[in-house]
Amino acid sequence: MTIKYTIYTLFISIFFIILSATSADAERFSVSVPIANIRSGPGTSHKVLWNVEKYHPVEIIKKQGEWCQFEDFEHDKGWVLNSLIDKTPSVITIKNQCNVRSGPGSGYAVVFTVERAVPFKVLDKKGNWIQIEHADGDKGWIHASLVW
Repeated sequence: MTIKYTIYTLFISIFFIILSATSADAERFSVSVPIANIRSGPGTSHKVLWNVEKYHPVEIIKKQGEWCQFEDFEHDKGWVLNSLIDKTPSVITIKNQCNVRSGPGSGYAVVFTVERAVPFKVLDKKGNWIQIEHADGDKGWIHASLVW
């Protein structure tokens, strides 16, 4: 009985180690064009599921030819052409009414507010604050807890 329990525990532990290593190894990319079509499969013959804006961050989970399958901040999966993404550091807001400030701290003035699912390029980091830039040129600082 003890040996079966030990083997079972070992198996479960190895399973979770492999599972966590797989998600940690996902490559992070961002969309590099103004609008990218996200497809149901690797090719233009596959249905367009939705569109994303420039700097939309994705984690690559599979590559097939010129196409990458990814997962995004909502755990949605889709396919995107390799040439439409790059390694530009980016984040996306995960909360509604996110304050973007003039500096890295809550004592700085709010320069604008954004809704959930707005992507930004990362310019700098200071502690828990990230300096961001939207594709339209708006810049500011946002707290790391508000983005993915």
